[in-house]
Amino acid sequence: MTKNIMAEYIWIDGKKPTSKLRSKTKIIDGPVEKLEQIPAWGFDASSTEQAEGHFSDCGLKPVYFIPDPVRGVPNILVMCEVLNADGSPHLTNTRAVLANIVEKFADQKPLFGVEQEYTLYQNDRPAGWPERGFPHPQGRYYCGIGVDEVYGRPVVEHHMKACLDAGMSISGVNAEVMPAQWEFQIGPLPPLEAADQLWLARWLLYRLGEDYNLYAKLDPKPMPGDWNGAGGHTNFSTESMRADNGIEIIKSACEKLGKFHSQHIAVYGADNDKRLTGKHETCSINEFRYGVGDRGASVRIPSRVSNEGKGYLEDRRPAANLDPYQIFTALLETTCGEGFDPKKYNWG
Repeated sequence: MTKNIMAEYIWIDGKKPTSKLRSKTKIIDGPVEKLEQIPAWGFDASSTEQAEGHFSDCGLKPVYFIPDPVRGVPNILVMCEVLNADGSPHLTNTRAVLANIVEKFADQKPLFGVEQEYTLYQNDRPAGWPERGFPHPQGRYYCGIGVDEVYGRPVVEHHMKACLDAGMSISGVNAEVMPAQWEFQIGPLPPLEAADQLWLARWLLYRLGEDYNLYAKLDPKPMPGDWNGAGGHTNFSTESMRADNGIEIIKSACEKLGKFHSQHIAVYGADNDKRLTGKHETCSINEFRYGVGDRGASVRIPSRVSNEGKGYLEDRRPAANLDPYQIFTALLETTCGEGFDPKKYNWG
């Protein structure tokens, strides 16, 4: 039996330097069991910095959907690509680029995971911070417990449960080093699914924050001074890295990444220079190095991976406001191909 359901169409706008999520609701026939049942739609792209007012029609192409944990089953959340009026991918459609790269390197069987750090705000200040002055210096807040050390846990718990209810591959959450700063992890998953789920998890975080009068920011350096920044550490592996003696493939990948450091930095997030200073568990933006168990390196090889001789690498350079479609494209092209050039896609 079909009945009307609510489908929340979600897409990435053209705002610079950091894109935002937009969404609107369409009532469609349900229940939806496969992507082909979800109709294409359109929107006024002049209001999202993706078109001029005199020719503002752009299309929304559904590419991925999950159950809507806010409105409940059978309603759905729909990730969409943005298309030009003629049906071609819009310039801001970074997902379409990744889709081509994924097809090119499908035999490598890549997997990705992202550690998404963010800061919860209320009234233009990090949640729980005094109206004047600052809280105690950082050090006591990481994985902390108690109202004097943790701010915003109700929305964090709600978000985690919502992601699980939606069937997403959220693998954990924790309080971070700066007070009111948190992290959730998505993956490991194949590239397109990992990136789609990260964007949808962000949408859920913003949406649920409305119910708590809190909002999340992905600013790489939310507070100046002796406070940690916020990153989007990206874990990456190919089938050969996960195989016996994969550590040699991982080291070779790190060497390749070093040769294209500046090209990667160009798409690794806006204002990342404020975060990648060589302090607060970062390497300088002007330097590339990798090491085993080194959280001050550009790329970390986890100690367990080194001990076992196989596994994955962690690229610690991406900022919290990363576009995973761009990050995954860069990592695949550099480590599996001949190198990454953001100019080829008018990126950076």
